[in-house]
Amino acid sequence: MTHDKNFYRTMGVYGIYQKNNRLLVIDKNGGPYINRYDLPGGRLEDGESLTNAMKREFLEETGLGIEITKNIGTIDFMLPWDCKDYTHVHHIAIFYSVKKTGGELTKPEQFEGQDSDGAHWVSEDEISVGNASPLVMKAFEWVKSKELGLDRVNYKDWEIK
Repeated sequence: MTHDKNFYRTMGVYGIYQKNNRLLVIDKNGGPYINRYDLPGGRLEDGESLTNAMKREFLEETGLGIEITKNIGTIDFMLPWDCKDYTHVHHIAIFYSVKKTGGELTKPEQFEGQDSDGAHWVSEDEISVGNASPLVMKAFEWVKSKELGLDRVNYKDWEIK
């Protein structure tokens, strides 16, 4: 590791909800994935369990209640992000397969820390590195192969939109 890099490390839980060959995604309005599709999910609140955080984040960002059907696994991403004193983000993502138990897609309530502008369905041919977060691209990989891989995924030329 070189000393000219300052890493922001973050960890979160993310739900893969698929239907008719499409994934439910959010329109991201903050962070390094701003103005891209992202998976519903995010960081844990103090004292919160992984599964409770997944259910809370999914509801807050989409309006849907969920049941977690499977812990898919964990993968990490590294990308440049010039924010405050940081030069890079090291994002550790825990993926879950989820299914809807109730609710309807709604525009999320906006509050400090809310980074979803709403949710909708996308197919794999609608996404690219230019319009989707690494999490969405990895989710579509998992849908096809049922594998996340083991190695960190590096995005050296990541562009903040």
